[in-house]
Amino acid sequence: MTVPALFGLEITWDATLRNVIIGSLLLGLTSGVLGTFSVLRRQSLIGDGLAHAALPGICLAYIVSGTRTNEWLLAGGLITGLIGIFVMMAISRWSLVKPETALGIVLSVFFGVGILLLTRIQHTDDAGQSGLDRFIFGQAATILPRDLALMGAIAVIALGTVTLLFKELKMLSFDPDFAAAQGLRPGVTSSILGALIVGVVMMGLQTVGVVLMVSLLIAPAVAARQWTHSLATMIALSGVFGMLSGLLGAVSSSLGDRLPTGPMIVSVASLIVIVSILIAPNRGVLFQMRTRRDRARRMRDDLVRLDHQGRAIW
Repeated sequence: MTVPALFGLEITWDATLRNVIIGSLLLGLTSGVLGTFSVLRRQSLIGDGLAHAALPGICLAYIVSGTRTNEWLLAGGLITGLIGIFVMMAISRWSLVKPETALGIVLSVFFGVGILLLTRIQHTDDAGQSGLDRFIFGQAATILPRDLALMGAIAVIALGTVTLLFKELKMLSFDPDFAAAQGLRPGVTSSILGALIVGVVMMGLQTVGVVLMVSLLIAPAVAARQWTHSLATMIALSGVFGMLSGLLGAVSSSLGDRLPTGPMIVSVASLIVIVSILIAPNRGVLFQMRTRRDRARRMRDDLVRLDHQGRAIW
């Protein structure tokens, strides 16, 4: 008897569920690792902007190719996602607009164009346009083995690049000025990191969609930050938390007929964040409350030892 059956849960381990689980694991691992650097650089919402910037590329790819093949659609999203990140960097560098404002501009303009194109496509008589809206909210059940191969290739490239450029990414996250002084060209490293985030966003569009993709880039890293002060440990924990979110979200979504996979994955990731914030040692809310309570008790004990003239009684 399996563990789910022991608790009265009926899970059909068919090919579709296996594809969803494998895809969710790959997505959780890669987004957790890359999201660590976004959180440390205080650019957590960059994934949100890039996810929204991919929508017009997906629509344009369909208009040009006339097919709903994922490779073509994601290639179009990749192109406009890269354009979005370079537009954001150009606005921040060559104007007085702050990065977070530039991110808001890219997010709203690109997503608005994407919705306009999607609405235009959906009002045509072409039956092939059905299903394009799955990229907004995700539809993990449509993941095929060839999609897993593509996701695996992106994951290998992303994780391999992080391993090779670990020192540069570490310096970029904590002290970009020092990195520039050492001749490491933080602008190039930042562009590479942005391109990798675009890649992982493309991975997640089919699973969790444009709207929820940012959660998988933020939640695992935020949870991991509560448990450690080491960057390497934080990256590892963030990847584990991302994989755990993907696994539990995919399995739990199979328990009901109307439990979409993307929102379930995000819900599990959010639960991990809440638990980490509450019980993590040194940083957790409960630990901080106990520390403040112990400090107040010691202060009261010290006051008891003082006489009325302010001299300690030993």
